[in-house]
This record gives sequence, C-alpha cells and structure tokens, in this order.
Amino acid sequence: MIARILTRFGIFLTLTAAFTVYAEDINKPLPACVLSTLNGGQTYDLQQFKGKVVYVDFWASWCGSCAKSFPYLNVLNDTYKDKGLQIIGINVDENVDDAKAFIESHPAQFSVAADASKQCATGFGVEAMPSTFLIDKKGIIRYVHLGFRAGETQDLEDKVAQLLAE
Repeated sequence: MIARILTRFGIFLTLTAAFTVYAEDINKPLPACVLSTLNGGQTYDLQQFKGKVVYVDFWASWCGSCAKSFPYLNVLNDTYKDKGLQIIGINVDENVDDAKAFIESHPAQFSVAADASKQCATGFGVEAMPSTFLIDKKGIIRYVHLGFRAGETQDLEDKVAQLLAE
C-alpha cells in the first residue's frame, strides 16, 4: 500500500515537473493512436477525426488538476461540439477500474478512452497530467498545454475557436 502511494507520488512529481511547452511538439502530425473506451467496447483511431478540430486531453484518476479540468471540458464540449470540435479524454491509469471510479465522480460529456499501455501517451510525448494537445482539421498538432489552471481556460478556448475558424 505504502509502496503504491510512493510510486504514484513519484510519478506525479516526475510528470508535473515540466510545465514548459516545447516548440518541437508543435506542427507535428498526429501520432498513430488506437484506443478503446473504458468498458472495452468502441475503439477510437484518432485519425478518424481528421476534418475536425480535436482536443486531446491525457488524464489520470490520481490527478487533482484533471478533476478540476473536467467541468471546463464539459462546457467547452457543449459550446463547440456542433461547430466541429471533438474532445477525447485519454486515461493513462494502469487499472481501468480507477478510471471508471473517477468518471463516476467526475462525469464526462465528451469521449473518454483508455491508454493503460501508454502507447498513445508515448506517441504524443506526454510529460504532465493533464496534457492537452490541440489538433487541427488536417491532423497536425498545433498547440500543447501542460497542466490545468483555471486562469488559462480563456486562452485554451481562444485557441480552439481559432482552429475552428481555419
């Protein structure tokens, strides 16, 4: 039990240590990424969303900032889903039951998928929880944001609106 807590804390410190957006992440094509829903049903291939602006949000059940981001993502989804925005929350917990419990407490009104193997997180170069990647209609990463702070939501929304207008 203590080892598990210490491991999670160590991962948390490692992932949240970097809040700098690196220029090399911008203007790269969307990495290959196939995911399944938390219940193992529907699969998502992120390539299927070309033609839409995609807000990819990597999150974990143990991440306090992730819990704070879900109400914002629900509002963003409600505001822009009919204008061409696709939000997909990608959970990186090794145990999908942890993710399911999180969703029960923090309902998502957007698509949620599991990445327990970290295949997609590795492809995107995820460094913090949560990590946001805005993908344009052509499948190119146009913006990366690490962490979640309420004071930065307007900037994120402005970036979404800008990409939708292109």
